[in-house]
Amino acid sequence: MIELDGLTKHYGDKVAVDHLTFTVRPGLVTGFLGPNGAGKSTTMRMMLDLDNPTAGSVRIDGEHYRRLTDPLRSVGALLDAKAVHGGRSAYHHLLCLAQSNGLPRRRVGEVLDTVGLTPVARKRSKGFSLGMGQRLGIAAALLGDPRVLLFDEPVNGLDPEGIHWIRNLMKNLAAQGRTVFVSSHLMSEMALTADHLVVIGRGRLLADTSMAEFIRGNSRSYVRLRSPEAERLRDVLHAERIAATEAADGTLEVDGVPSERLGELAARHGLVLHELSPQQASLEEAFMQLTAESVEYHAHDGEPVGGGPAEPVPPGVAAGPGGWGGDWRKKGS
Repeated sequence: MIELDGLTKHYGDKVAVDHLTFTVRPGLVTGFLGPNGAGKSTTMRMMLDLDNPTAGSVRIDGEHYRRLTDPLRSVGALLDAKAVHGGRSAYHHLLCLAQSNGLPRRRVGEVLDTVGLTPVARKRSKGFSLGMGQRLGIAAALLGDPRVLLFDEPVNGLDPEGIHWIRNLMKNLAAQGRTVFVSSHLMSEMALTADHLVVIGRGRLLADTSMAEFIRGNSRSYVRLRSPEAERLRDVLHAERIAATEAADGTLEVDGVPSERLGELAARHGLVLHELSPQQASLEEAFMQLTAESVEYHAHDGEPVGGGPAEPVPPGVAAGPGGWGGDWRKKGS
């Protein structure tokens, strides 16, 4: 279990993390979401005592990280897959970690096999691809067989097979009763992996809830109806005092009424339906809705900001074929 209590971090006048309080519980994959600059990486660094908080505290299974006598046996983390001596092989990188933490040599071979790096175990890590580096970082996190695992963008550089593998790995670790905390910008993958979500924006907590509740609470759900007898369908709905909105493609959208009731209503009046489909927003749509006011940097689709003359190209930035089309300035500057 990871417990944050009023965790705060200032860098000069900038507040990177602002009084965060939440608990990451065992037995679940907890997703950690937020726009760029929201404070996710800073929060995870403070969990591992790599940064000192300005205020507040973090406890892992009731203890501060620095007080853990066998940290790798308690917490495994992947924060930066490039934090490896390039001249060492994957095997010797892990062996060094194992020996310095009093872990048995056999664990090196076990975790290399788990992440699929056994065939390249004796190769120097400087020749590894980004995906191979991610696998090596995950192997290091698993080395001590810890109860708590932190992963920051673990699917970066992985191919589809690798993404499928890490998804199942995290689910299996949580099913074993471990605490799994993972940060990612890949919403489609997070939707398939996480059971619970913690969302922050500008360093502040925006949501701490289950995946289903998050989507339900931050998006619109409705039922879409399509019929060759659209006019009569509208009349039937109106007679039942059911409000329907016509979409651009001619379908009708109904909020707040179960699809079962709408189907029974159509059947009772002999109406033919070509479509009766409940619509639920994606995690990405719900996330965008919640964090719209927390995005620190905004880009624009080729149009100069405010419709005026195009912004001059910043020094050192190459203009594309159509000129510099994005708002490179910080919002509000």
